[in-house]
Amino acid sequence: MKVGITGGIGSGKSTVCRLFAQRGVAVYDSDAEAKRLMAESPELRAAVSARFGAEAYAGGALNRPYLAGKVFSDPAALADLNALVHPAVLADFAAWAELQEGSYVILESAILFDAGLEDSVDRTVAVLAPLELRLERTCRRDKCDPEAVRRRIAAQSDDDVLSEKADYTLVNIFEPDLEPTVAELDRIFTHEAAEY
Repeated sequence: MKVGITGGIGSGKSTVCRLFAQRGVAVYDSDAEAKRLMAESPELRAAVSARFGAEAYAGGALNRPYLAGKVFSDPAALADLNALVHPAVLADFAAWAELQEGSYVILESAILFDAGLEDSVDRTVAVLAPLELRLERTCRRDKCDPEAVRRRIAAQSDDDVLSEKADYTLVNIFEPDLEPTVAELDRIFTHEAAEY
């Protein structure tokens, strides 16, 4: 069984995924794996270069500033990049999931619903947190300006949309409160996976 975990920036979805991992559940970080695939997959490198030009890779490495400049100011370019990257990530996730032990695996993705990835999982969990707390966490972690974080948050699905679409929601205000909730979800998913 496959479980998708999502949440906006600073919501704590990585913390929730870490708690699942501590319980022995395999977690696939789609953001990290997308970066790896863009750097290492010959097919994806060729497709990105064909669409965005040879400058997309500098000295053999992904030219992240160049690509960010191309896609974050142009919704059509971002859609094109996602159309190249998302299928590669989903194929990699499916192959990875086949190799894992345990009754279920987790796909961690900030854009699970935005990218239509929910069709690739059996259950979805949204991690939610109050806006001010998300701002504080992200600024502390990334050492960045609150206004830059607000812009990133504004570009993501809001908590109402996430809670409406997800099968389960977790509100992450105090990390110690998460552990019993994660334990309960682990019990539920383990039970449901036995029926697959």
